[in-house]
Amino acid sequence: MSELPYPHHGESMLSAPALRALAHPLRIRILDELSAYGPLTATGLAERLGESSGVTSYHLRQLEKHGLVGEVIGRGTARERWWQRTPGPISTPDARVLPPGSAERLATQVITNEWERARERNYHDYLAEGESTFSPDWLEAAMSDTVNLRLTPDELRALAGDVEAVLQGYVERYRADPSAGARPVQIQLNAFPLVRGEPTGTARKDEER
Repeated sequence: MSELPYPHHGESMLSAPALRALAHPLRIRILDELSAYGPLTATGLAERLGESSGVTSYHLRQLEKHGLVGEVIGRGTARERWWQRTPGPISTPDARVLPPGSAERLATQVITNEWERARERNYHDYLAEGESTFSPDWLEAAMSDTVNLRLTPDELRALAGDVEAVLQGYVERYRADPSAGARPVQIQLNAFPLVRGEPTGTARKDEER
């Protein structure tokens, strides 16, 4: 998974303490909100997430301890701080290489599961409310495609690399300097082998009978 805003396997790995600190459903949602919508106050986060500002303030401080969020310097007051997600990719270990039952493996699984639920929730909200929220030009610009191919692991890896390169170009172009009228946009892409599929050239069991 990638940094848009989901964790992926990369070089800048979260430390074990940071991984465990993040593995809390509300902290993951807080980080997700800051990633998708930009800086918010504890009160603003509380309103968006249906929590009290005291609760969001506490979890923001825990995330701050591990460098996952930080205060927006020069904005806000002593009583109302503005928070932002620390820039840069969030990388998690590959759960498969961690000892079964270890705190780090469980934390990685919690983070992955919670972010996947967030992806589903965001897309469901768009399907349910998009037509009443956005103008036709936004609805026409959005896309939702499913493509089925037969690829080898190397071909799938090359496809993922090409897609990531295109996305990175847009990140570099627009993240720091969005155009006038820009809205938060989330790009969700999955590319994976189908569990119930058979390799090309391998006869299906029912065809062998």
